[in-house]
Amino acid sequence: MWGILVLSLGLRLINLNQSLWLDEAVSARVVKIFRTQEIIKNFSPTDFHPPLYYLALKRWTDIFGYSEASLRMPSVIFSLVTICLVYLIAGRWAAILTGLNPLLIYYSEEARMYSMAVMWLMAAVWTIKKNKAIFFNLFCLLAFLTFYGSVFLVVTILAYVWLKRGWKEGIKHSWGIALAMLMIWPLLSQQMANSKVMLSEVKNWKMALGRVTLKNLFLIPIKFSVGRISFYPKIIYWIISGVWTTVVTAAGLTIAKKNKFWLAMMGGPLFLGLVFSFFSPMMQYFRFLYLVPILAIILSKTSLKKIIGAGFLAFSLLYLLNPKYHREDWKSLAKDLDKKVFMIETVADPIKYYRPDIEIVDIRGEILEKEIEVIPYAEGVHGFDHKEELEKLGYKQTEAKSYRELMREKWSRLD
Repeated sequence: MWGILVLSLGLRLINLNQSLWLDEAVSARVVKIFRTQEIIKNFSPTDFHPPLYYLALKRWTDIFGYSEASLRMPSVIFSLVTICLVYLIAGRWAAILTGLNPLLIYYSEEARMYSMAVMWLMAAVWTIKKNKAIFFNLFCLLAFLTFYGSVFLVVTILAYVWLKRGWKEGIKHSWGIALAMLMIWPLLSQQMANSKVMLSEVKNWKMALGRVTLKNLFLIPIKFSVGRISFYPKIIYWIISGVWTTVVTAAGLTIAKKNKFWLAMMGGPLFLGLVFSFFSPMMQYFRFLYLVPILAIILSKTSLKKIIGAGFLAFSLLYLLNPKYHREDWKSLAKDLDKKVFMIETVADPIKYYRPDIEIVDIRGEILEKEIEVIPYAEGVHGFDHKEELEKLGYKQTEAKSYRELMREKWSRLD
């Protein structure tokens, strides 16, 4: 077990200080500028997640600071605990596959709540296998207060308990999630109201949340198998990822059909998430990250486990050792900026993190300067085209530079 943890930790420390991207910069801003009570009262009502992760990160950063590595280290620790829990549930090879999985490695290096939620949910699975109702309820409560999407796995587990162990055991295992919903409801109701406003004001917000589309459905098994990487030519990517995903999925289904519990644990949350997404879109693969350790448990029973482990390691190293697959490079972009930048102000948190001295002006407002610097980021979601608007105002683009999924442009007004 120690060898698995050392290997897993070593992989997760590679490039831990890569640039923060937008959502991670939001996490950094929240824990830096808000006091503990303010996170719940002032920030969380405008967010779409429960506050537990932010509260934990606040305590951590108060001690260890706000560097990229420090912000991400809690997620690394959560992922290592998850590996230990998977080891307790299903043994060595399940832990190895969990430690090597490229998608789990990616999100164990992210300053967001997903790694923490996976840890609580795997703890809940372990306690249900051990029939420890009190701890099961506790972990379900913590999971829901970390990530609302946890409810899909919790409901699946509870359905299993009610059907297999009877209504008395069902009631005994249900108070944790009920208490969590009761505790969070005042906040959740505010967030739901704010989300309706956001959906009405931001033109393509549903697209960002994850509507039910064939692409989003296919991406779930693909990203579970190959991680976040993508490369050109796209036809080669789809062939390689498609063949590998077929191997992983077929091996998993062969085993899962023989074990109804694990088959239900995989299928139940996906079905519930699919149905829910017709009413409130959330059908994106990373929202089901907690299913990847379950997939690893299933795959640990197949004769192909060594080949699958080697494949997971190969895709993980391809991501870790190749900077072009890393997150948006706000760090390098920020260094090249002047004293003022025009962009959609609501997505400027990475600039505020790396260059708090810069004046940020919303590009959708009035522009008077003759020469401006523009970051055209997240415009598709907001239904805005800066090129069209600037050309109408008499501006011409004079310079453009790319920074890994980002662009910095300079425009001058023609007099």
